[in-house]
Amino acid sequence: MVGYVDEVVIPYDRDLGPVLFEHYGCDTARRVAEQSPGDVLEIAAGTGIVTRHLRNLLGKDARLTAVDISDSMMDLARTKFLPGEQVTFQNADATALPFDNEAFDAVVCQFGIMFFDQETAFREVYRVLKRKSRYLFRVWDSERYNPFASLSFEVLKQFFPSDTPRFLFDPVSCHQIDPLKEQLLTIGFDPIVISVHRHEYDIFDVSAFARALVYSPVLFEIRDRGGVDPEEIVTALAEAFKREYGSSPMRYPMQAILFEAEKP
Repeated sequence: MVGYVDEVVIPYDRDLGPVLFEHYGCDTARRVAEQSPGDVLEIAAGTGIVTRHLRNLLGKDARLTAVDISDSMMDLARTKFLPGEQVTFQNADATALPFDNEAFDAVVCQFGIMFFDQETAFREVYRVLKRKSRYLFRVWDSERYNPFASLSFEVLKQFFPSDTPRFLFDPVSCHQIDPLKEQLLTIGFDPIVISVHRHEYDIFDVSAFARALVYSPVLFEIRDRGGVDPEEIVTALAEAFKREYGSSPMRYPMQAILFEAEKP
């Protein structure tokens, strides 16, 4: 477990977090806080990046609950908060939330729904939401707009042409808007507002960013296949990023889709 934390969790938070998650997390927290909710649930909270923004922006009396299925991620998230701050961390499955009906004024999930059954999870969110309350979640747009998936896959294919690791395609697997919209409407959410958000970030340490991508769970696919040092892939990926987007800094583009669904 220590190796997993050192190799995967810490680089994810330190080197991917500022690039991929901070900007969108702050925007999500701002949108939630504007409604002055009293009880907020964050699903798939990970290492607490959005959680930290939520706690900064919510009213001091607001209660914030953050859940994730990974103990390692949650342990790191807890380190970002002082003992007196109003945050409850809990290990929980998004498809079987351990909360009463109509318990929350807002539910948030950033870049998490692609890792569990969406329809079941949407129904659980609908169940725990109070009436006239909102569910905000983000997904990544397709690999066309997110080179952490497309360029990484191209580089990995150079090393594993017949059995290319695909984990980094999972995050961009929910970019089709209509199927998600139809699921939400069928469950009962209405209205639903959907918007696309493009962002760019200046990366000064391209190698650290490339290493954090390789030392994500795709690392286990690489090791299962064997025969390649992950550091070789890190070097090749960093060079590919620099060729495509420059360096010192690298101007990295990304695009996400935001769903804001209300329980009537």
